[in-house]
Amino acid sequence: MRRLLGVILLCAALWVAAEAQKKPFAIADLYRLIAEEDPRFSPDGKQIAFVARESDLKEGKTNNEIYLIRADGTELRRMTNNPASDTHPRWSPDGSTLLFVSTRSDGQQTWLLPVNGGEPRQLTSFSPGTGDPIWSPDGKHIAFSSDVYPECGAVDSCNKAIASRAEEGPLQAYMADGLLYRHWTSLKEGKRTHIITYHLDSKTYRDLTPGDYDAPAFALGGTGFAYAPDGRELCYVSNRDKHEAENTNKDLWIVASEGGVAQNITAGNAAFDGDPVYSPDGRYIAFRTQSIPGYEADRFRLALFDRQTRQSRILTETFDNWVNDMQWSPDSKHLYFTADEKGHVPLYRLDIRSGAIALVIDVKTIDAFSISPDGARIALIRRSVGEPQELWTCDVTGKNLRRLTTFNKAVADEVDIRPAEELWIPSPTGKSIHTFLVKPHNFQPGKKYPIILNVHGGPQMQWTDSFRGDWQVYPGSGYIVAFPNPHGSTGYGQEFTVAISGDWGGKVYQDLMAVTDSLARLPYVDADRVGAMGWSYGGYMMMWMEGHTDRFKALAAMMGVYNLKAMHGGTEELWFPEYDLGGTPWESELYTTWSPNRFVKEFKTPCLVITGERDYRVPYTQSLEFFTDLQRRRIPSRLIVFKNDGHWPSGVASMPLYYNAHLDWFHRYLGGDPAPYDMTRLLRNQALQAE
Repeated sequence: MRRLLGVILLCAALWVAAEAQKKPFAIADLYRLIAEEDPRFSPDGKQIAFVARESDLKEGKTNNEIYLIRADGTELRRMTNNPASDTHPRWSPDGSTLLFVSTRSDGQQTWLLPVNGGEPRQLTSFSPGTGDPIWSPDGKHIAFSSDVYPECGAVDSCNKAIASRAEEGPLQAYMADGLLYRHWTSLKEGKRTHIITYHLDSKTYRDLTPGDYDAPAFALGGTGFAYAPDGRELCYVSNRDKHEAENTNKDLWIVASEGGVAQNITAGNAAFDGDPVYSPDGRYIAFRTQSIPGYEADRFRLALFDRQTRQSRILTETFDNWVNDMQWSPDSKHLYFTADEKGHVPLYRLDIRSGAIALVIDVKTIDAFSISPDGARIALIRRSVGEPQELWTCDVTGKNLRRLTTFNKAVADEVDIRPAEELWIPSPTGKSIHTFLVKPHNFQPGKKYPIILNVHGGPQMQWTDSFRGDWQVYPGSGYIVAFPNPHGSTGYGQEFTVAISGDWGGKVYQDLMAVTDSLARLPYVDADRVGAMGWSYGGYMMMWMEGHTDRFKALAAMMGVYNLKAMHGGTEELWFPEYDLGGTPWESELYTTWSPNRFVKEFKTPCLVITGERDYRVPYTQSLEFFTDLQRRRIPSRLIVFKNDGHWPSGVASMPLYYNAHLDWFHRYLGGDPAPYDMTRLLRNQALQAE
């Protein structure tokens, strides 16, 4: 026993020594890593297509390329090699060709790539561009989404003519007759998203969803439409409500693949229905659904529409967390889905007959997955705090997990990528708050370190055990970073998620202060060097903390909500504030109760403020108001406005400056490892590389 203990201690000492020899993680290292996404089994199950994204820090650009690898992990092949972005690989039904989206010419178009050799060829030349193309089951058509002028539909010459006239002359103006005239980072400009089909033989286009509405509806993920297995029908998502900015009532619609009158199959539900997926046998359409109208953070359930009985039923009513991505088993008997679950994103299997749900595999965070055509294997894109993304496979029971790609091994062998520890910290709200803690490079238990609390946005989302830049950049510069999941977070039951609505500065604030105080008592934390940062709702919380505590030596608020009444008038998706804050500003006092701008007289903490001029979700004027009040109160503060960015700064064009700005700010007030950042030079030269 003593010998075994000695071996264990020796191995631990060798591991610590090996980690100490690695370099600390720097900003430049983040952009040496390759991100992977969108794995797709070939029809015969022998190969997997996927996308790999590389970054060029010096040029401030990213590039996506398509790869193939055999399902056994051999014969990795780079299928595209072009300065333009190549994404969205989709196998033709016979497995001979990959359809993909590229910006090589004519904007974003659909291209074809022979799998066994040959050059890519451009398939479409549709001036509004093509998005999320899919094959018809017979391989004779493709369907794609495109932003067209409703009166033009699939008539490309009409779209070109209107766009050309809009660009003529010195007058630059924009007119709107209704809300949702802008969304996230884009002005609608009179366009609507429609589904266009393209016939490969006749080379003709058809608008399947004509009219003055978006069909498919906007979504941050997923295609929003799917072919039936026999190819005779498409199902798509659309909100036909006249006041679409005020509600979440998206419905599933079906239309014949040759066009015709569409039918709403979820009209009985006034809340969200979306993400349709046909079962391989054609009997069912699986979809995600919510039950509370106007509440975008209601629990996402998995439901089935029976095409024979024309009835729908919910399958996951007893599953108390959000269902994310889903895919059918080839025999149509099971649905596989990922879900938010206590800081992880595991994969589950659901039996559609019995309703039984079983955990397949929990490997921290699964970003994407694909089931093989024989139903025997699963391809996974996965990551954890200490592991960048790679492609893995396992069998359908979750066993025999195997890594197929090693894109990021060289960086991981050279650089100290820090893992996370998980803590459960009691809060006066009566709950224990799940918190991830990442310790700095060359951590020494006998030394005290500054700590940064990072509050997530959403607000209904969760920090997961997944690799992210800010979980590594700051520990690489000598900071402990903490990522708590307070009330409002997903993954801990819907009651915990719902608790933030109408209570923005209440229980969440108590949770975060309890976490801060608990962490400050750790022997290796310097309680006099505590900072905090947050994005979106996290930015709101920084602004709230500014007027409610002097516990922090420095704050950083990104894309935050400051003046709640003004936010209602400036944002685009009105259903969010109107549900979370109890109605409109003239109906609810919550806009006053929880508005940080009421507490300006209590401001006292130095604060970095960052925003994007094209942020239509949380208008950048919110940050301008906050910065003005900080300056007027003579609080040390700095404002950075990303001119071309929205709610999220561009990953490689803007985020290096974002990280540098934070390090400069926290070094100044928390005294981490010294770093001679010259922000003026960085802005002037746009040389955003870490020195």
